[in-house]
Amino acid sequence: MSPTSLTALYQQLILEHYRHPHNKSELPDVGLQSSACNPVCGDEVTVQLRVQEDRILQANFTGHGCSISQASVSMMTEVLDGCTFDEAESLAQRFEAMMMGDEKAAQDPSLGDLTALQGVSRFSVRVPCALLGFRALRGAIASAQDRDDLEGAVH
Repeated sequence: MSPTSLTALYQQLILEHYRHPHNKSELPDVGLQSSACNPVCGDEVTVQLRVQEDRILQANFTGHGCSISQASVSMMTEVLDGCTFDEAESLAQRFEAMMMGDEKAAQDPSLGDLTALQGVSRFSVRVPCALLGFRALRGAIASAQDRDDLEGAVH
């Protein structure tokens, strides 16, 4: 496939996730949640996780913003199902590396559709939009770990 047609395919995938986001709804019986905002452009995302121990059973989101932020968080929720917190953090690190221009990170198949956002790395002003959902994800995971630390301190 030529680079031009691959770019067009990626753009189409981003628009598809923006127009028809996956897992964009309130999650009943939410276990963890965290919100993130990009004050520069006004994008807002809340990530909700249903978890069992340290495994993500389901990830949903709500919010609004540009096509990059909304497509990114839509794609993110798809790859999180079944991940442990450590696996989710590893995924977040690889995605962030890809957003910083690491081409090796972009080859990681565990990123799934998120690789379509690789071109965003060329536009530094758009990178925070792509990372917004992962900021919220990390906040949700941190809240679980803080809760575990508190419970451990009580015993």
